[in-house]
Amino acid sequence: MSFNVPEVQEKRLVIVGAGFAGFTLANKLRGSGFQVVLIDRNNFHQFQPLYYQVAMSGLEPSSICFPLRKNFRSDSRLLVRVAEITSVDTEQKQIHSNIGVLNYDILVIASGATTNYFGNDSFASNSIPLKSVSEALYLRNRILEDLEQAVLVRDESNKDLLMDIVIVGGGPTGVELAGSLAEMKRHIVPKDYPDLNAATMDVHLIQNTARLLNGMSEKSSQVALEYLNRMGVHVHLNTMVEKIESESVYLNSGKVIPTRKVIWAAGVKASPLPGLPDQAYHRDRRIVVDDHCRVAGTHDIFCIGDVSYFPSKAFPNGLPGLAPVAMQQARYLAKLLLHQKQNQKLTPFRYLDKGQMATIGRSKAVLDFGRLHLSGFLAWMVWLFIHIYYLVGVRNRIVVFINWVWSYLFYDQALRLNIKPYSPGAHSNEGKRSNDRSGSSA
Repeated sequence: MSFNVPEVQEKRLVIVGAGFAGFTLANKLRGSGFQVVLIDRNNFHQFQPLYYQVAMSGLEPSSICFPLRKNFRSDSRLLVRVAEITSVDTEQKQIHSNIGVLNYDILVIASGATTNYFGNDSFASNSIPLKSVSEALYLRNRILEDLEQAVLVRDESNKDLLMDIVIVGGGPTGVELAGSLAEMKRHIVPKDYPDLNAATMDVHLIQNTARLLNGMSEKSSQVALEYLNRMGVHVHLNTMVEKIESESVYLNSGKVIPTRKVIWAAGVKASPLPGLPDQAYHRDRRIVVDDHCRVAGTHDIFCIGDVSYFPSKAFPNGLPGLAPVAMQQARYLAKLLLHQKQNQKLTPFRYLDKGQMATIGRSKAVLDFGRLHLSGFLAWMVWLFIHIYYLVGVRNRIVVFINWVWSYLFYDQALRLNIKPYSPGAHSNEGKRSNDRSGSSA
């Protein structure tokens, strides 16, 4: 196999990663005069802030994903390739992948971040991450499977093992997951599983610092904590996980929580490409860039999004791994590349902080914008509007809006389907029995 990219007179600009940074950059470079090659391991763009709603059966994956080829099919100079990039050769100006080698004139690394287990194998093998739609679907299936199993067992301790859930990490993902699970416990489980006592279902949120949502104001952190406490979530502050086993979580407080489901939302780490100059890698493995998003020690390689290390006065440890950062860097880089093409200069990149927000549940959210701190219904409405606005595709916006309105009015979602991946031959006997029954009743 090979990339099968035609040779043309235009400069070839290769973008690695189709997250917020890479996708936005490719959009801005339509008709730019470059041959743009967008590479990702998936053939679709994923709206990461709503992974947890797929996991909680609030949305279907197709509502938060958009096919790359459909988005870019109007530009014959913009090519999409599905591949895993393994390294870069800066001397030969090539990238290496699982399908072959591709030459570049300009390279943009937007490979994002992956789950950070801090080197602990037990965390990785016994917890569920939430950094992709596939992982969100897996979590959805696990929750539904365990609820179905809980209906069948009589021993209360086994029921607790199947129903209780532990979330590690009190950032936006952890807080939003905890709130969604609390609402599921209150509104969905009693209706769908009347055989179960929903009151015995416990949701635990583990945070290793003194407050939740460390990236937001103390006021917003306190409001989020109060919301979760009122919703019945067990919040453990200043608490660390020491060990995770298949059916137990061990905390440094000495407490042991029996559970089959541990959701890991405790942090991410950069996904850099090997092969760059030594000075290009920060100690946390993010890629060091200058104030024009150019990789340190290179001339024709740029880096944007979560994988980049871009310190500033407001953010001395680098810009936060947020969608607005990635999108602003992408828009800036598109302008820079077009200016360079015309031998023009562009002022350095400056990040405009548009604030942060998190939703905890129905009509419950917190929002920070400079000195403005909102909470409650108004913050929740702003959260809804912003997320619908940034979704790709009119259809996706309409579907998500309808799902949210339905859920708001009726406290219900119709997406609780446990659809398991097909494995050839695994269900051959079941299929035969199903066909036999169908035949006998015809």
